[in-house]
Amino acid sequence: MNSITKISLLQFRNYASAAFDFPAPVMCITGANGSGKTNLLDAVYYLCYTKSYFTAYQQNSVQNGLDGFRITGSFIREGREETISCKWKAGKKEVFRNDVEYEKVTDHIGMYSAVMIAPDDIELINGSSELRRKWVDSILGQVDKAYLEKLMHYQRVLLQRNAWLKNQSANPNVNFTEVEFYNAELAADGAYIYEQRTIFLTAFLPLLNDFYHRLSGGREPLSVTYTSDLVQKSMAAWLEQNLQHDLRYQRTLRGIHKDDWEFRLNDMTLRQFGSQGQKKSFLFALKLAQYAYLSKVQGHLPILLLDDIFEKLDQSRMEALLRIIRSKDFGQVILTDTHAERIRQAFGADAELGFIEL
Repeated sequence: MNSITKISLLQFRNYASAAFDFPAPVMCITGANGSGKTNLLDAVYYLCYTKSYFTAYQQNSVQNGLDGFRITGSFIREGREETISCKWKAGKKEVFRNDVEYEKVTDHIGMYSAVMIAPDDIELINGSSELRRKWVDSILGQVDKAYLEKLMHYQRVLLQRNAWLKNQSANPNVNFTEVEFYNAELAADGAYIYEQRTIFLTAFLPLLNDFYHRLSGGREPLSVTYTSDLVQKSMAAWLEQNLQHDLRYQRTLRGIHKDDWEFRLNDMTLRQFGSQGQKKSFLFALKLAQYAYLSKVQGHLPILLLDDIFEKLDQSRMEALLRIIRSKDFGQVILTDTHAERIRQAFGADAELGFIEL
């Protein structure tokens, strides 16, 4: 099991300077809305992944009016204590492990794992395909360095190909050598990414099915369909055959960057026909299955981060969730709530809880 034992924040979100300990297996961060509960949870996530869970813009994590922040945490990893420090200032990010800076920030990915469940995560079901792709990519990028590298390379080359398409529209050129190079690069990366996404779903689906039925108490059949252009033909074939179409629209219209996953219950699309209760159960099952998948592949238990979830669940789902996360299959849990007493009642008198009151 990997766990965090302490954290210090400097100029991170609403924290000018603060330090906190995490002495218990279940840590509860309590306080009024706006006190910084979610920000503290996000700081733990940041140390694991060198990025915020809630914003893509680093500047949004800096305290107002300042130009940088620093987060440092002490972790127990495979029985040994390690220190991870993330610093961002004036557009430059630095990440240190035991005071030694990583050559590449991405080298840290996979060292520590955390799974966050937050209120806006329902967009994984209701929102765009991009959110589901990013979610799957975030999982596979942790367990497969080649996947992360090929995905990042694919995204860079895709931008270059799209720039070529736009330039070709303004300044037509009969020399297609450049786009043929881009096509070859995208085809090679795309084939690997498609294969790994396919393998992932095969391993993930039984976990999802199990957690959904444990949370909902129902036996509704569920399915996840991976939709990709590469089901029909190879990436290379799409890029070659679709070139004139791409030129007309000035962007690459086919490829793994358009992939999606369709969630269904009782053979009906969850996004369109699912009730709020079904969607909540499905979302929690997705995240718990993510936790179980990472545990299995990485060989250690991630940290489970729960942001303000007890107000969102009815009694039966809350009880089912607590039974799951208190089992031996789950490690350290850090959660936020506005009411400490609600947490105590939910977990029961025998639970080993720690509290941080903001």
